[in-house]
Amino acid sequence: MIFATEPSNKPFLQLTEMDGNAFSILGRAQKAARKEGWSKEQIDSFMEDATSGDYDNLIQTVMTHFEVN
Repeated sequence: MIFATEPSNKPFLQLTEMDGNAFSILGRAQKAARKEGWSKEQIDSFMEDATSGDYDNLIQTVMTHFEVN
């Protein structure tokens, strides 16, 4: 994924000890991105990339764009 304007830093996203459902992960990622100040276009681009494949693609995309614990 290529952002028109790359986010300045990676938002923190807690994945351990949380629901591993793809929709839950996407919801938490969107919330963290909004809190960090990502634009709507940046969030939309992330969502498009994260949902363009299987569950492994989702996790890899999240790990690329967020500081994951």
